[in-house]
Amino acid sequence: MRRAANNDQQGQTMIGLSTRSNTGLRSAFFAAACALVLGGCAGANPKDPLEGYNRAIFSFNEGVDKFALKPIAQGYEAAVPLPGRTGISNFFGNVGDLWIGVNNLLQGKPVAAVSDLGRVLINSTAGIGGLFDIATEVGLEKHDEDFGQTLGRWGVGNGTYIVWPIIGPRTARDTLGFGVDLFADPVGYLGNVRVRNSLYGTRFVDTRASFLPADKALNEASLDKYAYVRDAYLQRRRSQIYDGRPPRLDDDAAVPGGVLSRGPMEPIDAVSQLVLTRVNGGTAPARAPAVR
Repeated sequence: MRRAANNDQQGQTMIGLSTRSNTGLRSAFFAAACALVLGGCAGANPKDPLEGYNRAIFSFNEGVDKFALKPIAQGYEAAVPLPGRTGISNFFGNVGDLWIGVNNLLQGKPVAAVSDLGRVLINSTAGIGGLFDIATEVGLEKHDEDFGQTLGRWGVGNGTYIVWPIIGPRTARDTLGFGVDLFADPVGYLGNVRVRNSLYGTRFVDTRASFLPADKALNEASLDKYAYVRDAYLQRRRSQIYDGRPPRLDDDAAVPGGVLSRGPMEPIDAVSQLVLTRVNGGTAPARAPAVR
């Protein structure tokens, strides 16, 4: 019995050590991830100090998309007729309008926020749960806001550019914003796990399918696809923060939210506005200046 007690005590000690070890590893991993995103590292390109790592993850994402995501999206497009896909996109757009309104309010645009709330009320009722976008037909503009843009309006700079597995390109600021967006997503609060996961999957596939026509344009846009996507992403995010009216780069410091990346941006054409929505969470490809 004494030997059994000693063995039990040793077992509890080992479990305690293992738990502390695992906790320490998780803490160390979290600290390393924060340092990677927020601090970056020295590199030849100040706009992309993590370029070697980013290119590797970009290639990984391209492989996943080629062999898994794109075929699924193509099957979805073939199986679901256009009116059905439009209704699904409208439904998720209506779900997102409430959080868009909150971000407009946080950015100091109360008129746009009221418009977003009006969209939710109209589309949820007359639009049959958001399947039909009646609000746009009556003149309420569809906006495109997220918490990363809100942080940008508050003056938070880009930080390190980083490509995440599956999620795709983000800046450090937009990574934080993406986390807040996920926390605020109404779908995440559904109690039925099966329904919640089904909605997550359907939204992701519908978003990917909506940009299948842009794939060829993206592949032919540049010899260096990674650099093209990076520069287009950074330029598009800058345009979004300023509601489509960005100041000249030399004037950034003189306007609200002007503590942004001042590195030179390569010119991009209108194709990028369509293409980059895929790598930026599936938001609308173009947007008129927000209602203020």
